[in-house]
Amino acid sequence: MIGCLCIHGFTGGPYEVEPLARYLQERTDWLVELVTLPGHGETLRLKGITYDQWLAAAEAELQRLMKKCDIVHVIGFSMGGVITSYLAAKYPISKVVLLSPAFYYINPKQLLKEVGEMVYAGLQRQLKEHPVFIRYKEKIATTPLAATVEFRKLVHEVRPQLPNVHIPVLIAQGELDGIVPMKSARYVYETVGSTKKKLLFLPSSRHHVCHEPDRYTLFKEVEHFLREHA
Repeated sequence: MIGCLCIHGFTGGPYEVEPLARYLQERTDWLVELVTLPGHGETLRLKGITYDQWLAAAEAELQRLMKKCDIVHVIGFSMGGVITSYLAAKYPISKVVLLSPAFYYINPKQLLKEVGEMVYAGLQRQLKEHPVFIRYKEKIATTPLAATVEFRKLVHEVRPQLPNVHIPVLIAQGELDGIVPMKSARYVYETVGSTKKKLLFLPSSRHHVCHEPDRYTLFKEVEHFLREHA
């Protein structure tokens, strides 16, 4: 049996990768699992949570899935892409997909553009309808600074391990991403030790690539990549 573990991003939850997980479930007979990292989900409770707890939770879910399946793929979004890279360097995973992998963060140019859009929306009394404002207003209010520090610690811990990733890797990045700059995807592509790797840029997508206009292009690419030479 083939298994596929999907890992969400920082301050997010399974809903971030659920559209891709559902797409794979509908088109394969694979066992597709979604993990909820400690402190995450629909309600954020990040106070006191450390990055090693995120790694431990992902490892536990991976080990459980590996007991059920002969072949296991891992898909990680944003911070989940960082965690996926850690797992790929440590466990006999078959393939990994890194969606907006957050080894660098904040794209100043795109973020400035989005702030400008929100200011304009505010002047038009439409701020509450702006998609970026809706997505991040609650997260900003409920994310303690210590959690952000733990996220940075995680990146610092995993970044040196990228050369130890030797399995096939697909890296996807939205060109309109205001959170993770495109240089992050390029950095991962250039640094991983794998000789079988692909870099996919999505021209109409922001950070949450599984919910963006290019999502079906992304889903087809992911399915093809995971099925190839299976």
